Amino acid sequence: MIKFLTGRLLEVYEEAVIIEVGAFQFEVFVPDFVRRNLQPLSGDDVGLHTVFYFDGNPQGKITPRMVGFLNKVELEFFELFCSVDGVGVKKALRAMVRPVREIAQLIEDQDVKGLTTLPGVGPAMSERIIARLRRKMAKFALLVAKDSATAADIEPDIVEQTCDILCNLGHSESDARHLVEKAIASGEKFKDVESLINAVYQSSR
Repeated sequence: MIKFLTGRLLEVYEEAVIIEVGAFQFEVFVPDFVRRNLQPLSGDDVGLHTVFYFDGNPQGKITPRMVGFLNKVELEFFELFCSVDGVGVKKALRAMVRPVREIAQLIEDQDVKGLTTLPGVGPAMSERIIARLRRKMAKFALLVAKDSATAADIEPDIVEQTCDILCNLGHSESDARHLVEKAIASGEKFKDVESLINAVYQSSR
């Protein structure tokens, strides 16, 4: 199973990109926000975190497909998004036209109307997405631009556990996320929950 693919970006299509690795060319499906990030890099070497799925049905032709993302946190979000009843891989790929952080923020804020602006996501599906994922969005909502400190620079479990601890101490989910975001913005690299908690309370003084 290929978990990470590094090679030259040959082509960028509407739903997929072609990566050349030695004598092989791999077709990798990407959501629209990843495609937009890759488009200026045509001809350059790129690296994508990948996951496989099978397209088709047991009674017909089954084709293996590869989906790619620029970082592990985006891939983790995609897998969670796919796990919602009625979503699946194809709908998730179509729906993710906005960066993960923005979609995660909509889910965390229980913004049904905002989620329905995503292609293929209606009110009923928005409700299901929120019900299943709302409490799992903190670390994804913390993703920021590449040139800034991000939750992706820290082990996802550290961010998630810190947010859980802050909620248990009486903070709202939104307040916990903002406190963690403020601490991460300092640029410090946090290796454990204790150091991030300490930084949260130092920055809030």
